[in-house]
Amino acid sequence: MPVTTTSAAVHITPVVFKTFLKHAKRKGIKYKDGDDTIQGWDDILYDEAFHIVKAFIEFGTRNTVESLQAFTNTRVPAPFWCAVVPVKIPLSSCNKAADALIEWFGPEELKHVVGGERWWQIRGLEWIDAEWITEKAFLEDSDRTHHNKLSEDENTILRMEHLDRVMLYVHGGAYFWGSINTHRYQVIRYARKMHGRAFTVNYRKAPQYPWPCPLQDVLAAYFYLTNPPPGSVHKPVHPSKLVFAGDSAGAALCLTMLTVLRDLGMPQPAGAVLISPWVDLTHSFPSVMKNTATDIIPPHGFIHKPSPLWPVYPKSEGGYTRVVPTKTRPPPQPGHADKLKPDNERLMDQVEQRLQQSADAGKEVHSADLRDPPEDITSQKEMQRDDKDDPPATEEGTSTDDEQVGQDGSKYDIAMDFWEPKPPKVLMEDPNATPLELLAQIQLYATTEQLSHPLVSPVLQSSLGNLCPLYIIAGDGECLRDEIIYIAHKAAHPKDYPARPGVLREGRRQKENAEKFQTPTKVHLQVFDDMCHVLTVFTFTDCAKYAYRSIAQFVKHVTDNSSEHLLRNPFPELHRPPSDISGSEEEDEAHPSTQHPSSKFRRSQHAKHPKGHRAPLDEDNRTDVELYRSNEAIAEREVQQGQAERLPSDASSRTAHEDIPAVLMIRERVDVMGNVRPMEPAEEIEALQLKPQEIGIIKEKPVRRWLAGQEEWDRKYKRAAENVIRKRKKYEAKAARLLEHAREQGLIHDEVGPQESRASQAASISSESVGEIEVERRWGPLDLKDENPPPSAIAGRRDTGEAVALLKKTIYHNAPATHRTVPKLKTSDAVRAVFDPEDHPTKPPQQSVSEQQTHAQLVPVHGLRMWQSLVELFMRKSTKQVQRGKKHASSALRSTSDKISGVGKSPSQSTTRPE
Repeated sequence: MPVTTTSAAVHITPVVFKTFLKHAKRKGIKYKDGDDTIQGWDDILYDEAFHIVKAFIEFGTRNTVESLQAFTNTRVPAPFWCAVVPVKIPLSSCNKAADALIEWFGPEELKHVVGGERWWQIRGLEWIDAEWITEKAFLEDSDRTHHNKLSEDENTILRMEHLDRVMLYVHGGAYFWGSINTHRYQVIRYARKMHGRAFTVNYRKAPQYPWPCPLQDVLAAYFYLTNPPPGSVHKPVHPSKLVFAGDSAGAALCLTMLTVLRDLGMPQPAGAVLISPWVDLTHSFPSVMKNTATDIIPPHGFIHKPSPLWPVYPKSEGGYTRVVPTKTRPPPQPGHADKLKPDNERLMDQVEQRLQQSADAGKEVHSADLRDPPEDITSQKEMQRDDKDDPPATEEGTSTDDEQVGQDGSKYDIAMDFWEPKPPKVLMEDPNATPLELLAQIQLYATTEQLSHPLVSPVLQSSLGNLCPLYIIAGDGECLRDEIIYIAHKAAHPKDYPARPGVLREGRRQKENAEKFQTPTKVHLQVFDDMCHVLTVFTFTDCAKYAYRSIAQFVKHVTDNSSEHLLRNPFPELHRPPSDISGSEEEDEAHPSTQHPSSKFRRSQHAKHPKGHRAPLDEDNRTDVELYRSNEAIAEREVQQGQAERLPSDASSRTAHEDIPAVLMIRERVDVMGNVRPMEPAEEIEALQLKPQEIGIIKEKPVRRWLAGQEEWDRKYKRAAENVIRKRKKYEAKAARLLEHAREQGLIHDEVGPQESRASQAASISSESVGEIEVERRWGPLDLKDENPPPSAIAGRRDTGEAVALLKKTIYHNAPATHRTVPKLKTSDAVRAVFDPEDHPTKPPQQSVSEQQTHAQLVPVHGLRMWQSLVELFMRKSTKQVQRGKKHASSALRSTSDKISGVGKSPSQSTTRPE
């Protein structure tokens, strides 16, 4: 059963009841034992929501990737009280982003690491879906901005223009699911609290559009905002008024985008908010294995029911297995993937070995089929002892490749066309064991050989210095906790957390960056007790409310102050005098002037509570504004007591009305009530003790956990995998027929010829054709000569329905500039399309659900809208609890105040009449 509202409800409903019963039992045991500690699970709303989200994600793994993508990329209406305007980022902005990435990679890395410069620019739509979002209450009066020639949506964009704080939000979803629809409710809250507007982008997703496709799209969104193309309604957004924000994969894309802008010398935004960023796709940090039970991530990772799209090899056939004991000597060394761009010695060795073994076997032998003599296969310890594959990154070591290539470049290029990386080797727990080899792609976002690239796993950047101020949030219970803590410290201390030598040697830019970008990035790191991955999903919890408020204040601070001011202090908690917070930004906030006079008896600062211990009643029921104000005072105390990291500065002349300057990094933990406390020293944090050589390594435990789940799925969905093979053959035949008929109808395609003018191209279009040549569409699926796209990339495939749909659209409807004609669809193909649910006789077929939004059918209320309604219900209940608590605390304080004022008075002086 595919992922639908009904099927998800059927799967999740028993979880709701089971969680309720377990929660009641656990609370009863705590009450009986007199246990007064507070944990995140004590809140029934969080307990239920956590297990609902976990159950939904687990349910997604029991379905195909396309099914999960379609469900989470379904267009759902926005709440009536917010202004949401859909826009389309045009191909011109996409091309500008592509040019930036082409410059960043350079020709050699593009060819050997990325697989070319064309395939990742191919897309189904002529645009990227995006949205402007803000509160309707924030819109300017329509009488002042209305233009009769503009549509209602365009006028709404103009009514947002006075809101100069802009957040570019990049949603998460493990790079392959989620959309602007799944995250709209969260983004609305950011816009409200920061009193600004947000811009969200529906980037293309893996595995149809793997790395670097999503990176190109988020860069296109940045260029669209800062340099609007002709015809755009909005004015350019100055980078000083822009903040990047994202969660999970989206947060990692934000961080990667920052490094690209930095490296190319382009303006960075005023700041960036990174919520649970996924920065290490090799899973080399300890918390990946330790925190499975307390996180929403599936225990075996993201494995899925087989489909024509994924996995690339749906079943064991022809002797194929996903993991095998290694059959070759290093390189690569245990824990490493092979080089995508080898030196001459490696290259010639493989050519010779493959040719010899191919002659012996009487058939072509690929790198995965290579065999060394069994007696040469040693233990991991012996392989590492003989390690010659990762020498120190000296000048001599880095220049060898270029010198050798220069001696006979033509031979090198011919040999490179023959080169195939050997399977990655797994670092074993037992050094005396023989390492395993990975034959399957584990992550949907990138091939295993690409996982250690710094634009895939930013934790392997040679430097995260010289970036804009970062506000980084993690949950203490999430699997990604350790890597998040690590990158925060790596950014603030570029010299103390270097990349391993192999990364420096293999990347031209990485070696340059390690020397060039040594200025520490200013970072505010907060780790939230008991919270799971992306705690902001659970908007109704006290700590999440504080997180939203703190994020909003960060956005205000970095966009409202000058760059000179931010160099002095990028942290809003240290701004003096404290920034105002308007009560209109949150429905459950009370302006200080409206509070009861007895509130002045409440403590202005709460005591520091150890993790898990209960806070006083009045602190349990504070609003997010009160929490933020209290935590502001704690941040100042941290600086005064030397618990925040500082830069050398003469602050002796600072007045009470000036910011606290020269703070490099604020490191805090946040309890479940939203109260902050200083983080323990770096020496006591396990993640920070890892050596550079241990990071970005493929390790045994995560691999075996993934393999166990994959083998279970192989058994469970054996018949589905067999059906996949048949479906792929069907789609291949359909694609072949489509191409044959297109040529019969007059398709003329020039692979590398010069682009003609628009007029001459238009003349080549069939008079009966319904399509046109898009001059801004640079490439199509027929333009992949000398390209080597990843196996899952839709551009290079013909064996999925989405690949056929892309092919048909780029031939008959919106052809790239390399096409000379747009033929008319053959009548027989049009008739077939009438009876094909995946096709249309006259219109372009629906493009990949990883790119194009779908529309809900039959069920009037979509599951995403139901989740939004559920969150709103939890918010109302949470707000009522706060208000009841405030009334109770206020009443108690008034009573205490009256008793105090009555002490020492005679009965006749008392203003209260005895009953």
